[in-house]
Amino acid sequence: MNILIVEDEPKAARYLKEVIELVDDQNKVVCVCDSIESTVAYLKEHGNIPELIFVDIQLADGMSFEIFKQVEIKVPVVFCTAFDNYALDAFKSNGVDYILKPFEEEDIIQAFQKLQLLKGQSVFSLDIAEQLLSRLSGADKTINSSFLIKVKEKMYPVAAEDIALVLLENEITYFFTFNNEKHIIIKSIDDIENALDPKRFFRINRQTIVQRKAVTEIEPFFNRKVIVKLCIPVKTPPVVSRLKVTPFLQWLEKA
Repeated sequence: MNILIVEDEPKAARYLKEVIELVDDQNKVVCVCDSIESTVAYLKEHGNIPELIFVDIQLADGMSFEIFKQVEIKVPVVFCTAFDNYALDAFKSNGVDYILKPFEEEDIIQAFQKLQLLKGQSVFSLDIAEQLLSRLSGADKTINSSFLIKVKEKMYPVAAEDIALVLLENEITYFFTFNNEKHIIIKSIDDIENALDPKRFFRINRQTIVQRKAVTEIEPFFNRKVIVKLCIPVKTPPVVSRLKVTPFLQWLEKA
């Protein structure tokens, strides 16, 4: 099966490609596109090649649903995203599954299993839609209201709303609170991201998650990146990676 990946995070794209081609030795990733523009250009020229598309919903230049407005796509689509509030739009765009980041190998395998079950169906059945909506309603995703930190021999809860910044430094993850405290948290930044409310927190690069209330100012930076000024003191103002600038700005407006 010829497969197109639309993903603007190189690490996620490499992981997807590796698992997709391991699931079945007949699977071949024919191209990896990292934007709406490049995907539309590819599909206009090679639209008859992909038999399945894995696509991230939030891309550097906008929402991937724009692709479907510019190019007619008749093949199944598996959506991948860190956010769970786009299910209905996914259903309208040939979606056969909806994988929440950070995804696991089993999620991708299940997407292929679902594709086999749906062969011959041009649209979602009501049962499939209800199953996905149930999964996306939050039943499988726990949002933490607080996190435990260890200070000497004791443990204390820190409310999520008190966290201004999550920062990975030298392989250690830290919380910075609004009252200027810094705490080590014994969790990976990926696990923390998955446990935070995406409406209030945004991962602006591999090392940094910011809370909306902590952002006070945004300045242009080189190579189309932006610097985020925070209401708490930090050694170096964090920088939003180039591919995340557009979704970050969109998030700020909605937060």
